[in-house]
This record gives sequence, C-alpha cells and structure tokens, in this order.
Amino acid sequence: MNMFSRFMNDESGATAIEYGLIAAIISVGIIGALGAVKDSLNSTFTSVSTSLTGTGSSGSGSGG
Repeated sequence: MNMFSRFMNDESGATAIEYGLIAAIISVGIIGALGAVKDSLNSTFTSVSTSLTGTGSSGSGSGG
C-alpha cells in the first residue's frame, strides 16, 4: 500500500507532460508564423527573379 501512495504522490510525469504541451504550443505558433511570412517571401523572390531575368537577357550576347 505504501508503494501505491508514493506512486499517487509522484508528479514528475505531470511536469514532463506540461513541457510537452508547451513545446507543442510553441511549434504550432512557429508554423503559423511561417505560413504568414511564406506568401510575402514568395512574392519578394518572384519579383527579384523577374527583375534578374529581364536584365540578364540583354547583355548575354557578348562572349569572350
């Protein structure tokens, strides 16, 4: 009976579960933030790519 009461009073597993929940909440927040930034970065890289493609084709005829 003494072992059962020690098992019921042990809270170390609860602490691990709390840390796991905190890590899960933080990871969901990071994923949400990256999803919001993704569209902005995609449009920026598309704009840069378009600009580089437009300027690179005019000077490519002069080879050594």
